[in-house]
Amino acid sequence: MGNNAEHQALSRWRLILGTAAEEELNRYSSGGHLELSSDELIMDRALAAIYDQTDDSGQDGGTSSGAKSRNAGQGKSAPRLAQWLGDVRAFFPDDVVSVIQNDAMERKGWKQLLFEPEVLASVKPDIQLVGTLLSLKGKIPEQTKDTARMLVQAVVDELVKKMEQDIQRAVTGALNRRQHTPLSSLSGIDWKRTIQRNLKHYDAGLQRIIPERFYFYDRARRNKEWTVIVDIDQSGSMAESVIWASVIGSIFASIPALDTRVVVFDTEVVDLTEQCANDPVDMLFGIQLGGGTNIDKSVAYCEQFIQEPKKTLFIIISDLYEGGNQSRLIRRMREMKESGVKTLCLLALSDEGKPFYDEQLAKALTKDGTPCFACTPALLPQLVEGALKGQDLSELAKRLETKGI
Repeated sequence: MGNNAEHQALSRWRLILGTAAEEELNRYSSGGHLELSSDELIMDRALAAIYDQTDDSGQDGGTSSGAKSRNAGQGKSAPRLAQWLGDVRAFFPDDVVSVIQNDAMERKGWKQLLFEPEVLASVKPDIQLVGTLLSLKGKIPEQTKDTARMLVQAVVDELVKKMEQDIQRAVTGALNRRQHTPLSSLSGIDWKRTIQRNLKHYDAGLQRIIPERFYFYDRARRNKEWTVIVDIDQSGSMAESVIWASVIGSIFASIPALDTRVVVFDTEVVDLTEQCANDPVDMLFGIQLGGGTNIDKSVAYCEQFIQEPKKTLFIIISDLYEGGNQSRLIRRMREMKESGVKTLCLLALSDEGKPFYDEQLAKALTKDGTPCFACTPALLPQLVEGALKGQDLSELAKRLETKGI
């Protein structure tokens, strides 16, 4: 291959494997020595700060220059870390930046440095970082809170932008097709009902139905036609799901046809419906990630909002590691399902891999008619639409699960 292609391939491997592979890669270089460009050197130092096996004791944090950039100590290094974050954002694509930032928090213990305003202002807003901030929110100093809120707001706005139209379309599309109107609209024709009601007007000679009357769907919205209850497990392992669920709950709350309740729980239950409807960022800052889990207690609390079971959708988002009364939880969910409520358990609501969850409890709930599976946010609108249309959620879940995470 040509020199440029050869250098690109070798330098990419050099950045992936680090200095330990330099000698071996030199053997494959046509010049006998692999020279990284100035930009590649900055990228290499940024990666080395996180992934090289170095001594973290007492040396300066990552920087874009100097030998000490390979160490990740936790001294007074906020300005250098801010520079390091700038280098990462300048030379890597957004999806890679998110991974590197998250690894920096987990591998090098840099979470405390998020308390520095200049550092927090340098990071790329993403859902993992919001989860980290929420887990630390009780420790965030006053001078950093405004910056933290702006970062969370940026992520929430992006998630709303991704989901809002799909969810609103799913809800209004399902509910609008439940009522009929004499007003003419080709796009609103209920073909199934029109054909059924006009079968007697079949013309054998023409071999077609000559409709005497057409039936149309009513596009008018009805207020509070359905109740949607979102019950969210706020244990630490559910951080990403909590963020997605909060955003989706706020979208539900904005739809006039739905009476939306949003509840979070650990060993205690907190009703965040008002905060969710007014500002999902306020709601997120009202969540306390971590702690124990009492699902049964939260379901008992939510039961009070079920006025018309056949027009209620209950979504529980939890990995089902129950610390409360498991047998009573199973019974509650069974009785709720038998009363006519559409019940659904999402073991995770995220784009990440398959979650850890209590398989035995999931099987027990599924056996009683509450499907339990992990779901990507992109598939949730289809589930909601199916529930509001009266479809069998267990069958729908099986179809969607093959497309999920």
